[in-house]
Amino acid sequence: MGGSGGSGGRRTLPRGDPLTWRGAALRTLLAVTYLCGVSPSPPGVSVRLQGGPDGCSGRVEVLHNLTWGTVCDDGWGVAEGEVTCAQVGCGRLRALAPGARYGEGEGPIWLDEVKCAGHEGHLEQCRARPWGQHNCGHGEDVGVECADSVTSSLGSLQLREGPDRCSGRVELLHLHRWGTVCDDGWDLQDAQVICHQLGCGHALAAPGHAHFGRGHDAIWLDEVNCTGTENSILECPAKPWGDNNCFHGEDAGVICSASRMAVPAQVRLANGSTRCQGQVQVSYGGTWATLCDHGWGLAEGQVVCRQLGCGHALSAPGGSWFGREQMKVWPGSVTCVGTEQELLGCQVKPWENRTCHLGGAAGVVCTGNPEADQVRLVSSGSRCAGRVEVFHNGRWGTVCDDTWDLADAQVVCRQMGCGKALSAPGRAQFGRGTGIIWLDETNCTGAEPHLSACPARPWGRNDCYHGEDAGVVCSDSLIPEPPHLRLVNGSHRCAGRVELLHLDRWGGVCAGGWSHEAAQVVCRYLGCGTALRGAEFGTPGQVWLDQVSCQGTEKNLGECRTSPWAQRTCEGGRAAGVVCSGAEPSGGAQVRLVGGPGECAGRVEVLHAGAWGTVCDDTWDFAAATVVCRSLGCGQVISAPPRARFGEGHGPIWLDGLTCQGHEGHLDECRHKSWGIHGCEHNEDASVVCAGSHLADLTHLRLADGADRCSGRVQVLHAGRWGGICAHSWHLAAAKVVCAQVGCGGAAAVDQVRPGEGELTWLEAVTCRGDEGALLECQVKGWGGPRTCGHGGHAHVTCTGVTQGRSGFPGSSGEPGELRLADGPHRCSGRVEVLHNHTWGTVCGHTWDLAAAQVVCRHLGCGHALSTPGAARFGAGPGPAWLDGFRCVGNETTIAQCPGSTWGRHTCDHLDHAGVVCSGAPPAGNSSSGEVRLVDGPHLCMGRVEVLHDGQWGTVCDDSWDLKEAQVVCRQVGCGEARAAHGHAHFGQGAGPIWLDDITCTGDETHLVQCRAQPWGSNNCHHGEDAGVVCSGANVTEEQFQVRLVGGPTPCAGRVEVLHEHRWGTVCDDTWDLRDARVTCRQLGCGDAVAAPSHAHFGEGAGPVLLDHVGCTGEENTLEECDKGPWGVHNCNHEEDASVVCAGPTPLQVRLRDGPGPCAGQVQVLHNHTWMGVCGRTWSLLEAQVVCKELGCGPALSAPVGAHLAPGAALEGLTCRGSETLLLECLRERARPGTCHTGGAAGVVCAMPKGVPPTCAPLVALLGLLTSLSGVLLWLTLRTRCVGEASGKGHLGAIYLPRRVPPEEVETLQLIKDDAP
Repeated sequence: MGGSGGSGGRRTLPRGDPLTWRGAALRTLLAVTYLCGVSPSPPGVSVRLQGGPDGCSGRVEVLHNLTWGTVCDDGWGVAEGEVTCAQVGCGRLRALAPGARYGEGEGPIWLDEVKCAGHEGHLEQCRARPWGQHNCGHGEDVGVECADSVTSSLGSLQLREGPDRCSGRVELLHLHRWGTVCDDGWDLQDAQVICHQLGCGHALAAPGHAHFGRGHDAIWLDEVNCTGTENSILECPAKPWGDNNCFHGEDAGVICSASRMAVPAQVRLANGSTRCQGQVQVSYGGTWATLCDHGWGLAEGQVVCRQLGCGHALSAPGGSWFGREQMKVWPGSVTCVGTEQELLGCQVKPWENRTCHLGGAAGVVCTGNPEADQVRLVSSGSRCAGRVEVFHNGRWGTVCDDTWDLADAQVVCRQMGCGKALSAPGRAQFGRGTGIIWLDETNCTGAEPHLSACPARPWGRNDCYHGEDAGVVCSDSLIPEPPHLRLVNGSHRCAGRVELLHLDRWGGVCAGGWSHEAAQVVCRYLGCGTALRGAEFGTPGQVWLDQVSCQGTEKNLGECRTSPWAQRTCEGGRAAGVVCSGAEPSGGAQVRLVGGPGECAGRVEVLHAGAWGTVCDDTWDFAAATVVCRSLGCGQVISAPPRARFGEGHGPIWLDGLTCQGHEGHLDECRHKSWGIHGCEHNEDASVVCAGSHLADLTHLRLADGADRCSGRVQVLHAGRWGGICAHSWHLAAAKVVCAQVGCGGAAAVDQVRPGEGELTWLEAVTCRGDEGALLECQVKGWGGPRTCGHGGHAHVTCTGVTQGRSGFPGSSGEPGELRLADGPHRCSGRVEVLHNHTWGTVCGHTWDLAAAQVVCRHLGCGHALSTPGAARFGAGPGPAWLDGFRCVGNETTIAQCPGSTWGRHTCDHLDHAGVVCSGAPPAGNSSSGEVRLVDGPHLCMGRVEVLHDGQWGTVCDDSWDLKEAQVVCRQVGCGEARAAHGHAHFGQGAGPIWLDDITCTGDETHLVQCRAQPWGSNNCHHGEDAGVVCSGANVTEEQFQVRLVGGPTPCAGRVEVLHEHRWGTVCDDTWDLRDARVTCRQLGCGDAVAAPSHAHFGEGAGPVLLDHVGCTGEENTLEECDKGPWGVHNCNHEEDASVVCAGPTPLQVRLRDGPGPCAGQVQVLHNHTWMGVCGRTWSLLEAQVVCKELGCGPALSAPVGAHLAPGAALEGLTCRGSETLLLECLRERARPGTCHTGGAAGVVCAMPKGVPPTCAPLVALLGLLTSLSGVLLWLTLRTRCVGEASGKGHLGAIYLPRRVPPEEVETLQLIKDDAP
């Protein structure tokens, strides 16, 4: 039909007329579509398997309307799997794979509730819901494994979710389904069989608790009990298939020796004086390797002590604390919560380059408790509060509350590593225990290392019952644990959308399958009472769970049956929400606290029938007190005192016989007698002390500016600052309590003194009886903020001396100060001397170690031990050598408790005396304090180093002087970081003595005198060798809230870090925004804020997370002025570190050059006052998008990279995420000018912004893109020829002419029509 006609002599196309070409093009399109996997071939629906290792295993996908989609696993079984495997030509079914085992698909979910008989030839012959109708998410995408897949060669046992096939979650194939193994009874012998069966060597570890993530579908085996010699796990005794009482949070795992995973399976402590202290070493590669101290802390140390049966951790030193033994470094780091049973349960991360950057070795000092000394606190939800139970003769038992007081509680808290004792409740306030009552009439001094060391009646001898079980609340119980479940977007913490924390991200729960029982579990877990109703509170950005099915009795949602944890979307966008009773107080549920120091401590009163009344203390306990504190928003419970502790109330006694579980939203939800029915008097009024009262701060107590540590102004630490107590109600009874609390015996005298310059006043009044165990048990008035004492002064006390039993040596005179450090730069550094027979003498140094030094520093209130210089570093003492052969563990309160020789017996001379350098800072104003100053420099933070000793300033010799020593000096004078360490009298020669020589610091010391050095004045130098330093900042003290930016490309961009207690730490990005960034930039003098990136934009920090919930208005001058949470209290990890990008003195500018218009061309940036190109090595559309956004152009169309850059420097290492608004935000630490040897010039083509008059530039850019397409030339040719021939027939501009369709094309067109929507 392609002949010519008409006078124009029309030519035909080479392959028929235009429509013939069109048909051929369509055939080509279909062929390409088929080759790409989109097969329209009948009969039956096309099926493929995706995401697996081959075409015979993977996620099931079907083709419908020329679009591939997935199949929901609802109702999917063996018959459906058999049909699928047969249809794809892969033999019989091997295994079903529900729950997106092969990953979540994209696009539509085409089929749901597929029902096959098993003999069908194609899936379309099976029954199913109509195309596209379902109630599923992609987390339910079904998959299959067929017999012809390579997975068949792997057998019916595999390890999943590990780094390789030799480590991971144990899964077994049974009845065509993969299932997990429960960790009940799971141990190394079971793991050994798995490793042998898989040919993976021997077992290194057998982790449980879903260490490798939670599995899906069935839990096949439970209580597996192998001997280790079996050839297969199926040969081991176990419960019947599928018979278990487990959930997937208990899935068992295995790590075999053939795995490349670094595993801290075996742990030991080396180079310590006992088996329970030393350098942490783990087995690795058939030998022992040290654990790097990067990220190492007390939480990790606690786990090591627990794993080794060594009690709890006293300290977790790093660096070279236990020597510098050259060993292999284990190629990983661990991060623990502190509650894990072994290091294997902690998060393990490998070093990227298998090296420890900081080079320090992790260490730990444990208490070393024997089995008989074990103690635990139960029934509170916190390991640091609860009913006291002790372990004896293989049994746990309780302690009777006869004579139980705060001194006994202090011993328990110390033994548990839980801080200080806040209260010592009796009367079974944490519920009644069961079994034996082991201890009665316990009478501790408070200094004992463990409870079994206190005087008490013989084990098991008592006249008590379990209604008298003793309890303890320690200060660490107030530290909030990271939440894993929350309600958001509601008007109250007990109402909102349900969200769970998974993989460090919060996500919602789909409303599909959500029930009242599930809501009950949530409300109970959050302590919000009962579930009232469901509700919608918006759509979450992330969804983790669907089809949650609870019975209502579970402790948390993790115990309910759910779909697998996965990112998903909810049908209709509906997410689960709940309103608990705790969010809607009824008229009878109002409660208040009266007669205390604030709204969070006092006598409990409830409102009923329009009148306030009290609560009787019969059955009053911590569970009831927890309900009160929570409902008032006052935090956790410190104590629940009975007997009208805060005075007797008036009016009715409304409630009696309260029985609470602790999870109720209000008191009226607890069981109780009828309103007003009771058998009590007002002297039985119940009271509560909550954490929000700040009474716990009264455990931080000191005597300041006295003649010794047992006299001075009484000060308490509140809101991070020390302050005094008004003296107008100060009496000897209160002084007696203070002296006992600080370990200084009884009260000798009380006085009042004028407050020190700038000293705060925290408490207006303190009233004590004199028999209280600590100041927090007295009546106090204050806290509302710094206040004045009117015409009075601050309380002052003089105590009789150090409490006997706490620090007295056998045979000593008992005089104050029988232990001291002599001839050091300050009281916390020097030669160890003890007082015996009224004579000061020394301690031999040849067995003296850090454990003994730790005891001395703790006893003197000087922090922790930094070093133990011997060889008479502090000179030879004039008196006798009194003691020798000390062997301390490190947890003793005094060295008198350490084993050693008798008085006066020794084998050393005066050149071998023990010395100690403690971390405690020298007191201000002491003429021999080791003060440091910088002189003859341009400002206070640069100059020659001079130190004060014996009332005279002198210089420091530059022998061995380097940046570490300079860092200590800069820190001590409050001048930030050390920039340079100069010698050779760089800042001129000093005068007077040269006090220090051969100084060696680690860089972590807080004062120069804590570093190792020659004795004072001993040197071989002259003033031409005087040392100097250059520090980074002005003379800013820590009280002025230091802040820095780390990890960024300039000093004005990076991760935000703040200094607190001599440690730099990060800021959590919760609530972090541009207002907070603006204040940070202003404080640093870095101009305006450009961005406030979150999620560790400039890398994760390594120290503590110090601040959370920072809330600035943007007008403050420093971050210190902003609202923020307490120091160190957060629910974050370093992946949430906040960052700042400031404009800086010379903001980065961007322009485009050599392009066709303002929105296309080569990218140039103004960096350090110089315009330069951008290296194209890392250039992509993400960076181009940011450039277009910054220039006010439309979206980026392309990111071309030119062949070469002009001579000169180019900006290298620029990487963006695409969400930034300025290119300045993309600068990372590695972004810097370079030569760009292997990359071309970065360019960009942006769309023109809307509203801009059209120019030729977009057309040129568009044509430039079109010419890169292979079909453009053909298209232009066709157009030219068709237009030329059509011009003579009146079809001006026509490209295609109609013609009859030949028979061979009818089938193709019909297929297209059939598949059209």
